[in-house]
Amino acid sequence: MSTHLSWQAKEATVGELAERAGVATSALRFYEREGLINSRRTSGNQRRYSRDTLRRVAFIRASQRLGIPLAAIREALALLPENRTPTREDWARVSECWREDLNQRIKLMTQLRDHLTECIGCGCLSLSHCALANPYDKLGEEGPGPRSLACPGPDES
Repeated sequence: MSTHLSWQAKEATVGELAERAGVATSALRFYEREGLINSRRTSGNQRRYSRDTLRRVAFIRASQRLGIPLAAIREALALLPENRTPTREDWARVSECWREDLNQRIKLMTQLRDHLTECIGCGCLSLSHCALANPYDKLGEEGPGPRSLACPGPDES
């Protein structure tokens, strides 16, 4: 059975919101338990979500796809007003909180993409380029993992 959220509806049932947002109803209940979204309860104890919850769910899903932890998502959503639908300015303020982090992620992903077939800074010395980029495994002295991936080299700034 398909449910449909009318564009005129001020509130949505859990099924309507889930269908429109493209998530499972269990995801909405989870988001609510985690304090990411809110609902009101009817006299029959059914959840009703305000229309603007749809945007919050979209924000949560997009943030999760970027690898942003739920705690950071919760902090960002806490900046939005509870008593009214968030405005464009409200959302701009929230997005500004992550601008630097997202720019850094983009930089690291670009670096990984561009060097995946060569050395990714892991210090493994399994490719001929690794031996040139990390002679005598000097990066291993700095600690485990892809040491040079976290900090772009001089030609990648």
